[in-house]
Amino acid sequence: MIKAVCIINNHGKPRLAKFYQSVESEALQQTVIRRIYQQVAQRDDTFCNYLEGIVPELGDNVKLIYRHYATLYFVFAVDSQESDLGILDLIQVFVESLDKCFENVCELDLIFHSDRVHYCLDEIVMGGMVLETNIGAILQSIKDQTKLHKDSLSKADANESSSAIRERIGTEQSTWQYNW
Repeated sequence: MIKAVCIINNHGKPRLAKFYQSVESEALQQTVIRRIYQQVAQRDDTFCNYLEGIVPELGDNVKLIYRHYATLYFVFAVDSQESDLGILDLIQVFVESLDKCFENVCELDLIFHSDRVHYCLDEIVMGGMVLETNIGAILQSIKDQTKLHKDSLSKADANESSSAIRERIGTEQSTWQYNW
């Protein structure tokens, strides 16, 4: 099971943190992120991309599987039953989905469009379990969500024009009277 997903920049600042296992407080979440970053950042890029992590808040036998792209670490904290290579492939799917969604994703996209990043991750992982690994299906879901969002905004703008409001209320001017 996937216990947490973190995207952390080279300076240790979290750009995404999603916990699928309960971590009691925000302070403990920050501690978990700090521990993950310290363990991953000290490793040379020539080392393998997975290690037995020491993160007591997530339980025993936690593996940290990560990829380092440019200025970002994509880290998945998983239990010992997960396949290392499977999670590395899942990280690749997540990064490729983000890359196609944002057309060359960068750290600023993660900051200013965090809702879309979370939606993309939710299409791939839900409740710590992998839902989808097909990039085409993931992108189609994101495209559908974006279309629904744009349609709802355009309908809201059109519906809230003053003439539309007058038509809904009625064209005749009525006086309001309170009966106490």
